[in-house]
Amino acid sequence: MMQEKELKAFAFACMEKAVQTGVSRLSIQNGDFSLTIETQPRSQGSAEPLPVQTVQTEPASPAEDFDGTVVKAPLVGTFYAASAPEEPPLVQPGDRVKKGEQLCIIEAMKVMNSIESPCDGTVSRVMAVNGDLVEYNQPLFVIKENA
Repeated sequence: MMQEKELKAFAFACMEKAVQTGVSRLSIQNGDFSLTIETQPRSQGSAEPLPVQTVQTEPASPAEDFDGTVVKAPLVGTFYAASAPEEPPLVQPGDRVKKGEQLCIIEAMKVMNSIESPCDGTVSRVMAVNGDLVEYNQPLFVIKENA
């Protein structure tokens, strides 16, 4: 059975895909959990059926061993490395960060969510690409804590 955080991430991913594809109704049931999403097709004048998209999932790969603190995506959304398109990235490999410092932004359902550093340290890896969709619990950064 999925946990509450996984269900929320799954629900957001379903809603985002429904809006992108113009799905008019989607119902999912898993045990006690039930999700129904209804949206309007993108073009009202078209009588053609909307294309059906199938999402294939693959088993998670074995956990990669990271040297440092891994900052993971707390939700599904679009990863932004900067606070505005014309701005430089908030952090890059080699940058020193303090606990609570903003690392990136994840946009979900038109809400901008600031992702902050959980510790003081040096950014050793940035594992997400600006503008890409990130999944719940996906590694975004590795921060090597100061000794």
